[in-house]
Amino acid sequence: MFKTVEWRDNSVVMIDQRLLPVEEKYLVFKTYRAVAGAIRDMVVRGAPAIGVAAAMGVALGALKIRAGERKGFRKEFEKICAELAATRPTAVNLFWAIKRMKGVLGKAPRATVGELKELLVAEARAIHREDIDINRRMGRNGAALIQDGSAVLTHCNAGALATAGYGTALGVIRAAVEEGKTIQVFADETRPFLQGARLTVWELMKDGIETTLITDNMAGYMMAGGQIDCVVVGADRIAANGDVANKIGTYSVAVLAKEHKIPFYVAAPLSTIDLAMEHGGLIPIEERGSKEVTHIQGSRIAPKRAKVRNPAFDVTPNRFVSAIITERGVARRSFTKSLKKLAGE
Repeated sequence: MFKTVEWRDNSVVMIDQRLLPVEEKYLVFKTYRAVAGAIRDMVVRGAPAIGVAAAMGVALGALKIRAGERKGFRKEFEKICAELAATRPTAVNLFWAIKRMKGVLGKAPRATVGELKELLVAEARAIHREDIDINRRMGRNGAALIQDGSAVLTHCNAGALATAGYGTALGVIRAAVEEGKTIQVFADETRPFLQGARLTVWELMKDGIETTLITDNMAGYMMAGGQIDCVVVGADRIAANGDVANKIGTYSVAVLAKEHKIPFYVAAPLSTIDLAMEHGGLIPIEERGSKEVTHIQGSRIAPKRAKVRNPAFDVTPNRFVSAIITERGVARRSFTKSLKKLAGE
C-alpha cells in the first residue's frame, strides 16, 4: 500500500495527507522542528500516527545535539521534547510517545551521548513497528463484533493514514474483510477537514472494500432507514471512565446511533487511554484556525469576516459507547473497571 510515516536515512518521511486524494506525495523532514510543523499543519494526523511521528522527531532532534556529555545533552533533549509536545493538545498518543522516548535516558544511566542517540533511534523505530502489530491485534479483536453482511458507518479517518499502518477503526473493518466477511462501509465526509471524503474513501478503495461516501448530515437519515448496522470510530483520547474524544461530529453520530439502537464501537490502542484523566470534561479540546471552515482546498465558501468556531474534537460520553476495542481485548461497562484491567493497572 503506502507508508504513512517512516524512518529513512536519519530522516522522517511522511505522506502529505493535505494533498490526498489528488496527489500522493511524500515529504522528507530532516529536523525535529520540521516534524513539529508537520504535526501542527496536519501533514500527518491521527493520534497513533502523531505519536509515531513525534517519537521520530525526538530521535531526529537528538541526533543533532552537539553536547558531548549527558548533562548538556539532556538539557537540549528536554527542549526538543517540549517543542514537539506543544504541537497538538488533544491526542494523548503524542504525550505517551514523548514520555516513552524520555524513558530511554532513565533506562541507560551509564550510556554515552553517542549510545543514547542510537538507543533513541531504535526506540522510535520500535514504536513504529509495534503500532502496526497493535493495530492488527486490535483489528482481530474488533472483527468478532462485526457480522457478515454488515453495513458499517465510520467517521473521520482512523485507518492506515492515522497510524503507522493498518489502522484502528479501519483496521477492524480490514480484519473483518480478511476473515471473509462481506462488509459495506459508509464514510462520513467529516467536515471541516474532510478526512472521511479525502482519506478514508481513498484508503478503502485502494483495498477494494465497498465504500459509499455520505455527508455528515446524512447519518441520521441512513440510520432511520435501516441502512446502518453498526458504527466504528477511532479516538484521540479516552478518559478513565470511557468518555471518548474524537474528531468533531463523533458525538452527534453516537447520539444518533443510541436513538436507533445501533452499536457504537470505538477502536483505539491502550496508548490512547488516559487513566489519569478522570472524565471527558477534563480533556483539552484543540481549537483550530478559521480558514479550515471558511475554505475548501483553498477556495472560499463563506463570506469574508464571518465569525467562525472550529473545535477539532468533541467528547462522546461513555453512556453512548457500546464497547472499546483495544489490542488486549474489548472493554465494556463499567469502563472504569474494564479499561483499567486491560491496561494492567
